[in-house]
Amino acid sequence: MKLTKIALLMAALSGQNVTAQQAQVADSPWGEDDELGQLNQMTAQKRIRLMATADWSRVFDLSVEYFIGMPSWQAAGDPTYQIWMTHTPKGSVVDNVLGQGEKINQHVSYTGSAVSMYTHSGTHIDALNHFGLNGEIYNHFSADKYLGDKGWTRTGAETIPPVIARGVMIDIAASKKVSMLPDDYRITANDIKQALEYQQVELMPGDVVLIRTGRMQVYENAQQYMQHAPGLGLDAARYLAEQAKAMIVGADNLSFEAFPSELEGNYVPLHTYFLAQHGIPIMELVNLESLAKAQVYEFAFIGSSLKLRGADAAPMRPIAVPLHSTGDK
Repeated sequence: MKLTKIALLMAALSGQNVTAQQAQVADSPWGEDDELGQLNQMTAQKRIRLMATADWSRVFDLSVEYFIGMPSWQAAGDPTYQIWMTHTPKGSVVDNVLGQGEKINQHVSYTGSAVSMYTHSGTHIDALNHFGLNGEIYNHFSADKYLGDKGWTRTGAETIPPVIARGVMIDIAASKKVSMLPDDYRITANDIKQALEYQQVELMPGDVVLIRTGRMQVYENAQQYMQHAPGLGLDAARYLAEQAKAMIVGADNLSFEAFPSELEGNYVPLHTYFLAQHGIPIMELVNLESLAKAQVYEFAFIGSSLKLRGADAAPMRPIAVPLHSTGDK
């Protein structure tokens, strides 16, 4: 029998442990029809103030390249990234698929291509329907009612608005004087606080918080990039969600969280914690190397994902524009 929310609260106050099986998805404070979660923190006023302080003389690209053999999640049998040519200049002459004839096809060099991939490939954002608890996703939308053969009818990737918000890169590796965190390193709340102090930066409610482990330096080597990646731990997640009030949390690795799980009965506790229990979208494979090299920690984060209807994630091409000054943007 599931515990009620009151019982869960009382258990927490009395010091009792709440098991993974007792955890439940959260109600949205923005109402029973809300599909955006913490993305509701964006306002026109915040965007106007932010863009007024951006230094457009430098723009940093935070995305990775897509290529055959790139790092990708395959543990559950998901497809790798593939690209193939559908039309080539020589092939157009031979096939004459448009009926233009040899002379015109030799003059007009036609190239076309197609791609296929898992939606969680490359730099991407996880929609709130990516992980849930007990058959429900954030704000109690049930899979039985809202998931059809053509995807989710709630909180799909198409609902994610363009993101324009203050971004903060937390360089955990640099704060520890290493180029890359060790294999399987589990980032703690203290690690985050120490890095922020090292960078002399404060987090503010509604930030896009991006964690650098340094793993992106081996992105071209898929096996090395994927195996034993460092990632966030549970107390770091709680700090970012409950104290820092982050709007989005991202990292430069694909696993995002450290493994093995710290919570018995849940193999991806940070994914369910951020997405289902707090309505905080997750970003993965964010390329933070150029920001780290330039020591840019505060910036205007601008990113928009593909509007893939009903999908649980979508590729994203984010950019970072440094800010002229610190403070409440």
